[in-house]
Amino acid sequence: MADRTIKWEMFTIAAIGNFIAMLDSTTVNLALYPMSVDLNVSIEKIQWVMVAYMLVLTVFLPFFGKLGDIFPKNKLYASGYILFAIGAFLSMLAPNYALLITFRILEAFGASIMLSNAQAIIARIFTGKRRGKALGLNGCLVAIGGMSGPALGGILINYFGWHAVFLPCIPVAIIGAIYSWRLLPKHVKNTVFKFDYKGFLYFTLCLFALLLAISEGHTWGWRSLHIIALGIATLVFGGLFYFRDMKINYPLINFSMFKIKPFSFGNIAVMTSYMAMFTNSVLLPFYLQDIMQFSALVAGCLILPYSVTLSVVAPISGRLSGKYGSRNLTIAGPIVYIAALMIFTTFDKSTPIWLMVAASGIMGIGNGLFQSPSNNAIMTSVNKDELGIASGILALSRNMGNILGVAVTITLFETFRELFSSMGQSRTESFLNSFHYTMCFGILFGLICLICAYIAYKPQK
Repeated sequence: MADRTIKWEMFTIAAIGNFIAMLDSTTVNLALYPMSVDLNVSIEKIQWVMVAYMLVLTVFLPFFGKLGDIFPKNKLYASGYILFAIGAFLSMLAPNYALLITFRILEAFGASIMLSNAQAIIARIFTGKRRGKALGLNGCLVAIGGMSGPALGGILINYFGWHAVFLPCIPVAIIGAIYSWRLLPKHVKNTVFKFDYKGFLYFTLCLFALLLAISEGHTWGWRSLHIIALGIATLVFGGLFYFRDMKINYPLINFSMFKIKPFSFGNIAVMTSYMAMFTNSVLLPFYLQDIMQFSALVAGCLILPYSVTLSVVAPISGRLSGKYGSRNLTIAGPIVYIAALMIFTTFDKSTPIWLMVAASGIMGIGNGLFQSPSNNAIMTSVNKDELGIASGILALSRNMGNILGVAVTITLFETFRELFSSMGQSRTESFLNSFHYTMCFGILFGLICLICAYIAYKPQK
């Protein structure tokens, strides 16, 4: 009983790190406008408060995942909490734009450590049905952190101003650092530290160029010199990294892992599922505030049904995946949230609130059915000594889905809106038509997720 209690205490430490890392990334979304006014910078520039955080967090996920296989988990995870707390505290006090970006980058390093290692910690301390349940709960907290951020941000901004959005995570991170140091595993097997610094440099430059191009393509123009240069840099450094990683004895990413069907197709399914989710999560707040004229506080509350249903379904599906396998659940999940996206394509100025609540709730059910079993199957498919890097790659897939979802959604929406406006449609008509067409692409991402999940977890003969 005592051993079981300690395991769940360790789970809580790891999962809360994931939760606050995702919560912080989305709580800031609603604060961008007041930040731009207060710091006297344009909306285009202030978006880097969010983009810089996500870029740095994502780029370093495989690196910190690799370190998680080498260094004691208690020291590494406590360091993540401490860096996160310091970055959040300094961001709260930032007097100007440049320092705010700098402190957000520091915060992102801490978040990257936590996101890349949480699943490995959980997968290492649990087995069988309990592993499925624990990974399900962790996936639930990650998604809730990401989707409840706008609601919390709306409340804090409404009553205390934009500086307050960084405050809630600071005491949680300090407490998390103390308990991480005390409770998480302190030992690793004797391993000579070998790290491919040159390969990591190639990988970082490749991924940074790719994510920067994706994030800014809609602003700079996809045919601009900046984007072309970043595309070339992505190919060059990506090629250098791949060929070096294939021949070195201690690779940063073991590409042989991608020969495992549940691992490779499972990660693609996770990435496209987040792309489908973010198609809705990016545009729904604009629809609620711009078309329906709800306040930021009310709009945030109308998004909450997603988190509520997800928090109920995810632990159940995680437990079921540990007992019966992941295949049926990972197929059912995309089907359910595709149905929700179809409902969103019908939204207009007269849509009743109950339908908005129902659609968000169905979206949460679909994601809860999919994420937990998928995470469980991916982490179970690799060797125990590769759980750290597998956790980092899984987190990388998730964040790539986030960034791709945001970039593709904004690009499609703005393209459609310009097209419909040029056809003489009113501002409201062009918005709604663009909203509907962009949701159709979310459905397409959901179908790709469904196909990849079917291939990944197809029963072996």
